[in-house]
Amino acid sequence: MKTLGIYLTFSGNCEEALNFYKQALGGEILSMQRFESVPSEKLADSDKKKIMHSEFKSENIYFMASDSMPEYPVTSGSNITLSLNFTDEKEQETVFNNLAAGGKVTMPLADAFWGAKFGMLVDKYGFNWMVNCEK
Repeated sequence: MKTLGIYLTFSGNCEEALNFYKQALGGEILSMQRFESVPSEKLADSDKKKIMHSEFKSENIYFMASDSMPEYPVTSGSNITLSLNFTDEKEQETVFNNLAAGGKVTMPLADAFWGAKFGMLVDKYGFNWMVNCEK
């Protein structure tokens, strides 16, 4: 069986984002490694505490994330959309509102023509989210 892996890259605020998603989605940070754990003479002191690799899980949601290095700038949000599917509308609404905190709702939760409740938002870190709950 194949699975789709989602990898998010941040501009130095990966740990903050992971803690936000932990609260918003009711999940846990499975692992978090910092660049300081990698032997390198080229690593600037300011980059040592950045996240080299992490894993996040909340029920059936799983993704990996890291901070970028200065030589690889990030344009957040425009190149990825994360889609969450729910079976419970109350949970969908709670998670939607949690993720929208400090961000921007681009399509409020509403009944969709395909028989679901659907909404879209951009979170405060610039990532696009779609939330869908089949009725």
